[in-house]
Parts: sequence; structure tokens; C-alpha cells
Amino acid sequence: MSNKILKRIVALLIILIIMIPASAFGFVYFKLNSMYDSGGDNSTTSKNDYKAEEGITNILLCGTDGRPGEKNSRSDAMMILTVDSKNKSLKLTSLARDTYVSTSGHGDVKLTEAYAYGGINLLAETIERNFELDIQNYAIVDFYSFMDIIDTLGGITIDVKQNEIKELNKFIPETYGWNTKDNKEPISYIQSAGEQKLNGYQALAYSRIRKGSSGGALERDKRQRQVIEGLMKGVKDLPMTKYPKLVDTILPYVKTNMKPAEILSVGGRVLKIGNFNITQMEFPIDDGVNSKNVRINNKSVMQFEPSSLDILHGFIFENIMPEKNK
Repeated sequence: MSNKILKRIVALLIILIIMIPASAFGFVYFKLNSMYDSGGDNSTTSKNDYKAEEGITNILLCGTDGRPGEKNSRSDAMMILTVDSKNKSLKLTSLARDTYVSTSGHGDVKLTEAYAYGGINLLAETIERNFELDIQNYAIVDFYSFMDIIDTLGGITIDVKQNEIKELNKFIPETYGWNTKDNKEPISYIQSAGEQKLNGYQALAYSRIRKGSSGGALERDKRQRQVIEGLMKGVKDLPMTKYPKLVDTILPYVKTNMKPAEILSVGGRVLKIGNFNITQMEFPIDDGVNSKNVRINNKSVMQFEPSSLDILHGFIFENIMPEKNK
């Protein structure tokens, strides 16, 4: 399948860190350990070479577009989850996959290509160096987790726009086919616009929309963040008795450099924040001033102005929302 597939959902770590109460972590503690990436290289995330502040943790969430049998895959979705105890807020920064960045040993490439060249370590290093931002932790989420987690939650609520329906339904047959369960229900299409509950393959198709609405890549990222919000609301309303099934669904698809004790620690800080509303922004800022779309070596890429890093840092460390995202 092509790399024009949807921005993969990376909300699974958010679910584990944020939405499951600390009192419930006891029975999943050892299960959480199965997510630990013991073979990972933490040489990048263990350093503190770039901007960081006490009380603010930045976690790189990476959704990969790999398929069974593929040795190299790109990171099709990249976000920074910021747990900000200083300003008592949670923030999510989407990083545009076409951002033109420099890498160690591979020259200037699109940000999405860094993972294919050097895995999570090169991706984290590239983000740190180009955005002058310290990354403390990471989580890699496999594509196939998307449908399972949403179906485990009983679907998620999304406000589907009229100009999104045609493109959404175009992808449904393919995403329906990716659901390999023997007892799946007959295929179902979206009939009308408005707020409605989408099942796993429908939400997956929604995330794949590339046309039919203004904004291009920014609109795709916005839809991705809407799905994350839907996931979080679904987990928030989930009875505790269903947590074991939820965790069993998530675990096979996630790898992280966070050990259970670290997840518990971050989760505790989130609970102290008390406000589960996530403030969101997109970087680079696509306004023709802070970045521009150009063609380099027959590739369409986004170049950002170094001065716009002040806007990114202002959002992450000072809770200053960019005008473009207000």
C-alpha cells in the first residue's frame, strides 16, 4: 500500500498515561511492562541538549505505516504530547510529515523519512535538533491497533462534515477489508453529515481523507486530533470493569521507552493537573510567513523559518497559543 495512507492514530499511549485512573494501574502494572522497548536506543532521549523545563515532559508519539513483511516503514503520524505541570495543562503538537529537516548521516529529507532511515532514535534526534526541543520519552504505535481500540470502546463520536462524506465512504471498503475478524458485521457507509458514532473501520477511513475539504495536510491533522479526542472521551466513559480488555487490546501494538513506573509517574502528574482538555497546534505554521511549501529534488516539502521555533516553544513551555491555531 502507498504512503498516502492515513495519519495513524497515536492516542494509545495517551489512553494509558492519562485516562486510566492511578487506582487501576495495579492490575495492569506487569502487563504494561510488555510495552517496554528493551532493545531500544535511549541515547537521544536520555540527553538534555535542547530546551527543557522542570515540570514539563515531552513525549514523542509515532504512528508507523508499516505492513507485515516490510523492513522499513515511515512514521506516518508524529505528535508531541506535552504534560505540563507548571502551567497545569496538556498539549498536543502535530508535526507535519513533509517538514524539510536535516538528519545525521542522511542529509536533508522529509521528517516522515527519518524513521525509515534510522528508527525512533533518528526520528527523535532529528526532531530535537531541528526544533531545538528536548524529547524525554517516546511511544511507537502500530497501524493495526486503530480499529481494534475503537471497536473495544464501542466506537467514537465524530462530527462528520458534508464535504467529507464522499471521500470517507471511498476508503471504507478497503478499511473494512483490513478487519479480519470472523464475526464482523456487514459493511456500513456514512449516510449523512453531523455528529455520529463511527466504528473502527469507519474512523480509520475518516482519518484517511485527503481531499474534499480545504486546508490539505492541516485538515488531515485536525481530523486526526479529533479522533484522538474521541478516543479519550470514550476511555473516560469506559467502566473500570472493561479496562482489562482495553489494555489487552492495546498492548500488542505499542512500544515505548517508558517503564511501568515511569508511566505511573507521568499518569500521577496528569491526574494532579485535573484538566483533561488537550490544547492543540500544528507545526510548522502554514501561513506563508512562518513556513512555505516548495519543491526540492522533485519533492514537495515544507520549509519553516527558524524564528518560528519561538512560537513552538511559546506554546509548549508558556501556554501561548499561536494566532493561526486560535
